[in-house]
Amino acid sequence: MSPRRAAGPLALIGGGEWGPGAATLDADLLARSGATEVVVLPTAAAFEHPERVGERAAAYFAELGVGARTLAVLHRTDAEDPEIAAIVRAARFVYVVDGSPLHLRSVLKGSALFDAMLASYHGGGVLAASGAGATLVCDPMVDPRGGAYTVGLGVVKNLAVFPYHGTAADHLRERSIDLLPRGAVLAGVDAETALVKSTDGWSVVGAGNVTLYGPDGATTYSSGDTPEGLPA
Repeated sequence: MSPRRAAGPLALIGGGEWGPGAATLDADLLARSGATEVVVLPTAAAFEHPERVGERAAAYFAELGVGARTLAVLHRTDAEDPEIAAIVRAARFVYVVDGSPLHLRSVLKGSALFDAMLASYHGGGVLAASGAGATLVCDPMVDPRGGAYTVGLGVVKNLAVFPYHGTAADHLRERSIDLLPRGAVLAGVDAETALVKSTDGWSVVGAGNVTLYGPDGATTYSSGDTPEGLPA
């Protein structure tokens, strides 16, 4: 029996994917993945001109020297398509874009596509999730309807992501801090910035900061730092 591969990097991005300050972050993820093509899932943007996601992705990743393949997974039936799941399962870099976390959850939870995403990630591929995607893949998940918490997909447990942390409304940020479940850590991640989990532990990459909230208060980290106290 061949040895089991370690999971690949998981990038929890605070939103603003493919903005001017994100190129260094995405170049770093590409180098880690060894991918020549990024598989893009516009699911969370299903009601926000998802066709534009593919256009942006193709232009952006061409500048970084790789292709982008955007899969039209917009509804639950798409997430159960075995051909789409096979493409994702074989991918070395899967990118989940921003949008509605609640719609994204309704499409992905318990689906063949989500199983394929996990297979890619646990087989060593990069899984990048921005904004809505970042908060959904963790558990608990910040509820966008008011800053409280609901159930996420649990790729990382006992970690919640608050995207667009640096520009969010104060009352939403404070509500998420106040209602943080016992035993969990809240990561406030700025746009164009990622909290990255790899075999070497956690790191911050990108243009902004990551602020961790826990029982001992708040600590802010910038690009290149290695945050402490996060789930293994």
